[in-house]
Amino acid sequence: MAPRPGLDANVVLMAAVEIADRQGIQAVTLASIAASLGVRSPSLYNHIRGLEELKALLAQHALEQLYNKVSEASDGLSGKKGIKQFAHAYIRFAQEHPGLYESAQLVPQGLNETELQKAGQRIVDWVLQLLQPFELSREDALHAVRGLRSLIHGFASLEQLGGFGLPLSLEKSLDFNLRIFLTGLEQ
Repeated sequence: MAPRPGLDANVVLMAAVEIADRQGIQAVTLASIAASLGVRSPSLYNHIRGLEELKALLAQHALEQLYNKVSEASDGLSGKKGIKQFAHAYIRFAQEHPGLYESAQLVPQGLNETELQKAGQRIVDWVLQLLQPFELSREDALHAVRGLRSLIHGFASLEQLGGFGLPLSLEKSLDFNLRIFLTGLEQ
């Protein structure tokens, strides 16, 4: 059977992005994508090898989009100011694209691993560049990247789950915790 005109792997991917952001990553199935595109599920196999490949493509797309947002927000900056802009852009991305953000955290194994690793490494390298003014050893800088990711991801995840019930500004809470983190790096 010939592929439907106008349908390609990117169209399938963008349908998955829309479903993920609207309903969550668990709602991304071949059936839901096919329904959104007005085709039958087997038609998708003309463009992707299956759900696992699609989830790998989705994770790669998410990491690339996240990189674009955080690098744009912190371009030309470094140190405290750069890290703060990076963190706020990261949180905004998670807020604006909850399913896409979730897919970046659940990186599938086996398919497209090299491209996924490259996309993730670009973000790590960007943060390492932002951390240069702190004059950390390579190992300490990598620990700092992990710590910063943990802080920001934890914040984004808790916010998505409605875990911040106290009547306090979320932005002030984020800034407070970033200040503590960055002060620790200075010492």
